[in-house]
Amino acid sequence: MFDLSPFKLLILAVIALIIFGPNELPKMASHAGKALRDLRRIADGAKADLREGLGPEFADFDFDDLNPRRFVQKHFVDEINGSPGAVAADSAAARAGTMLAVGERPPFDVDAT
Repeated sequence: MFDLSPFKLLILAVIALIIFGPNELPKMASHAGKALRDLRRIADGAKADLREGLGPEFADFDFDDLNPRRFVQKHFVDEINGSPGAVAADSAAARAGTMLAVGERPPFDVDAT
C-alpha cells in the first residue's frame, strides 16, 4: 500500500530524528504506538459489536470480504483462474457436471424464462 523500502524507512527515521530531536523521538514513538493500539482495540470492539448485532445467521461472516480488493478477487479472479472457491453454478452444464462442446447450445430452462 505505501511501498516503503528499507532505504525509505531509514530516510523517514533520520527526518523524524532531525524534526523531533533525540529527546522527543522516543516519546513520539510511544504516543504513536499507544494510538495504534487504541485504534486496533476500537476496531476489534466494532467488529465484535457488528458480529453480535448480525446474529447467529452470520456467524461465519468474514470481514475481509468487505474489502473491495478481496471481494473482486474472490468473486471474479478466482472464477477466471478456476480456483476451487470459484462459483460456476449459474450454468446448467456446471450443475450437471458436464462441459458443453464447442458450438453446442446450452439446454433450455423453462423455469428461467
